[in-house]
Amino acid sequence: MVMNILYLISLLSIIFVVCFQRRDPVVSIAWVLCFIAFPGIGLVFYLIFGIGLKRHTKKKYMTKLEMAAKTDIKLRKQLSDQQIISSDDKYKTMIKYLSASAKSPYTDDNDIEIFTDAKEKYKSVLKDIENAKKNINILYFIIRDDEIGNEIINALIKKANEGVEVRLLYDGLGSLLTNSKLFKKLKNTPNAYVAEFFPVKLFSISKINHRNHRKIIVIDGKIAYLGGINIGMEYMGYGKPSPWRDTHIRLVGEAVFQVQKYFSFDWEFSSGEDITKRMKDFFSYKSDVGKKLPVQIVASGPESDEEEIKFGMLKMINAAKKYIYIQTPYFVPDVTFMSAIKMAAQSGVDVKVMIPGIPDKKYVYHTTMSFVGDLIGAGVEVYCYPGFIHSKTIVCDDDVATIGTTNIDKRSFELHFELNAFVYDNEFAKKNKEIFLNDMIGCEKMSEEAYKKRKKEHPISYMLDGILRLFSPIM
Repeated sequence: MVMNILYLISLLSIIFVVCFQRRDPVVSIAWVLCFIAFPGIGLVFYLIFGIGLKRHTKKKYMTKLEMAAKTDIKLRKQLSDQQIISSDDKYKTMIKYLSASAKSPYTDDNDIEIFTDAKEKYKSVLKDIENAKKNINILYFIIRDDEIGNEIINALIKKANEGVEVRLLYDGLGSLLTNSKLFKKLKNTPNAYVAEFFPVKLFSISKINHRNHRKIIVIDGKIAYLGGINIGMEYMGYGKPSPWRDTHIRLVGEAVFQVQKYFSFDWEFSSGEDITKRMKDFFSYKSDVGKKLPVQIVASGPESDEEEIKFGMLKMINAAKKYIYIQTPYFVPDVTFMSAIKMAAQSGVDVKVMIPGIPDKKYVYHTTMSFVGDLIGAGVEVYCYPGFIHSKTIVCDDDVATIGTTNIDKRSFELHFELNAFVYDNEFAKKNKEIFLNDMIGCEKMSEEAYKKRKKEHPISYMLDGILRLFSPIM
């Protein structure tokens, strides 16, 4: 009797998803498999992970984006062929696309410092916090109640007591295990404000799959940080998995305004305070950074019908003539992305993908390995880092690079709120290529022979790879 009821629930769920949800057919099929494999429980999974943002939530966010596009009109460049600075004409269409689709102005008066060591990043952040004069805005997916988490919170408390406005936004799921006392001691400080993005609550369970994966710091409207490094000791290699390798950037110049803009959207969403009206108070740009570095800050998330960051990456990949180097902790691509890199490799482009040798999530690792055979078969070189690589970067042809929070998976492309910098500069791209090649020194190259050996010696793992791949569109 019970099983009949569960199968009826599964049947009704299948009818609903197939007939009334206008989704990617691959995603719909994955949910159908889930309903069949887990009668009854599949519906619970769907209610938690399958429902998107409510229409009014999307509308509210997109309305703010349209308003902001008008407020930053003075920064927006007229995208004529003469004004776009690029080492190669092949990226002009990409710049125009991201400007139109992602509302991402092209800025060319910037400078960037790259961090591949979390200790150095934290050291720089603490120094900039100490020197702050007006305001500090911080948004992180994960903030740990550990040594570095407390050091940064205490530094913020000190500045707030000195009269600097401090705003801290953390993701409700990413920081779910963080002791609330860590945030309360900042919140109880004058001039300091704390908010939680999409708190994990029973009545808002449909939002649990839409996390704010961004890592943002903006200080006095002059300095911005973004990239893969959250706030926690594990990012310095203390804990498991280890060793840990990540990438983050410190940005100064025109593009800081765009980072500030996305912080303000997320802050208003979570706190109710509309600081977008005060954007002039939070932006102190002066054309004196001393370097002409072309940058576009691109955001994407479930509030948009487009996948702006993914499409920007695809424009990079499709334009590449010499090489494409990718670092990602999770490689679970959709058909479009997978086809693009396979086509590039088969066209003679040197395509290298670096993934962790020591994973943090076993189920994602198995899914990633299911794609490795396809990559190798297409001529893509796959390297396993001797530890956990959390870096999220792509660099192509000594011309363009992107660094940010976006993994190569559906979760980042479609479900999470993400933020990436796209940089069009020969010197910057070469620096990123050098970092990749240096990381390669200790890596193990996954050859076709090694992959076949794994299949033969670990048949259970190989079978698990294939099973989990079936559910990759809904992971």
